[in-house]
Amino acid sequence: MKRMSLFSLLAASMGVVGLFACKQSPQGIVLLPDEAQKKVDVLYDGQLFTSYIYPDDLEKPVLYPLYTAKGTVVTRGFPRDPRPNERIDHPHHVGFWFNFGDVNGLDFWNNSYAVPADKKPGYGSIRHRSIVGMQNGEKEGRLTTAADWVDYQGKTLLKDETQYVFSGEGDWRIIEHVTTLTAQQDTVVFTDNKEGLIAIRVDRAFEEPSKEPELFLDANGNETKVPVMNNDGVNGVYRNSDGLEKGDVWGKPAQWVSLSAGKNGEAISIAILDHKKNPGYPAHSHARGYGLFSTNNLGSQVFDPDAPLLVLTLRPGESVTFKHLIVIKTNGYLTDGELNKLSGDFNGR
Repeated sequence: MKRMSLFSLLAASMGVVGLFACKQSPQGIVLLPDEAQKKVDVLYDGQLFTSYIYPDDLEKPVLYPLYTAKGTVVTRGFPRDPRPNERIDHPHHVGFWFNFGDVNGLDFWNNSYAVPADKKPGYGSIRHRSIVGMQNGEKEGRLTTAADWVDYQGKTLLKDETQYVFSGEGDWRIIEHVTTLTAQQDTVVFTDNKEGLIAIRVDRAFEEPSKEPELFLDANGNETKVPVMNNDGVNGVYRNSDGLEKGDVWGKPAQWVSLSAGKNGEAISIAILDHKKNPGYPAHSHARGYGLFSTNNLGSQVFDPDAPLLVLTLRPGESVTFKHLIVIKTNGYLTDGELNKLSGDFNGR
């Protein structure tokens, strides 16, 4: 049995609130598991960076919420903790997540409490199974999780092992996300679909100003109406590795995509970087002005009719691995030079 650190023992006996009452904050990156609340808090020098959560009322585990180094939240609150003047569309957009819209014909992306019971058989869920490993550290912390991608009856299509590497320094917060999916007793087919693959639903400040009511359709044609909203403080700007900006990034392949905005006087950038060994590299961007920031390695022809059809097939026992880097920077927007260097370093590993 692994010996618990002094910090872990204190946390278990006092709880996070009691621990924070101590005069000395924990240094480095510390992971605090809480099985009762079905989460693992990730602290950076005693301040909450994010939490890995897997409650029963979510159809997938997610990181929620996400904070900058200054403690400013960058993810939307709805539906878990709604904030004033937020959009309340797409209840399956929660924090930061990884899933896909067509796996053996099942929609893992759009599944949520909003799906009617008679429609549920067409959807899949990702069920957290265990914490495989945790490692605290002065420079980085590691969390490894196991989950199952299951159909409506609970049959497992894929085993999922995901490693989160949390790091950062100064104004930077970084998450390296590596997921390996292994097909079980049946062949598993991922069919070219725009709903994927790794995504963040961002705070209102990071949206693009909208002057018109909007109507969105999910993969099954269900309508979501998004009304005109107050645009005060709404100033998000997307940019990709080819220099395209705003709505022009959508559907385009790119090595990285960033999203920058000012929030309460704080200049913040969020970026998702693709890895050259991923299928479908460079991934297409499924980034929307209403706050969905997604990078999709398994969508191709769905974005560009002239592109080849992308179909990924895993036979029983076969695996595929996806590797991405998520960067959150405050106190100044990310530059192309910084992102190109990050991308080069990331792809050099």
